[in-house]
Amino acid sequence: MEQKLFKKNDDGFVCLNCGFEVKPLGYSSRNHCPRCLCSLHVDINPGDRMNDCGGIMDPVFAEIVAQKGYVITHKCRKCGALRRNKAANEAKVQPDDVSLLISLTVAK
Repeated sequence: MEQKLFKKNDDGFVCLNCGFEVKPLGYSSRNHCPRCLCSLHVDINPGDRMNDCGGIMDPVFAEIVAQKGYVITHKCRKCGALRRNKAANEAKVQPDDVSLLISLTVAK
């Protein structure tokens, strides 16, 4: 039997980049700030909080992926790792900043 790598972890948090108080998404794991789109490098697999790097991950690019919508690529300031994450621009609680997502689609 195949083990699932995604672990739901939908806790609220305060963004270490901009100080915004981020509320839980309510239906999946929120891993980035909806205001500045920054994340933390804390997961090895989504939601596991097993990575000890802890660096701030900046949004460097966004693209529209069929059936997923916007997908954000983050780059860690500390170790340079790249990670992709689905945007929450259609969330009912604190949706991601769509104008920032759009600006990131041309940031490549």
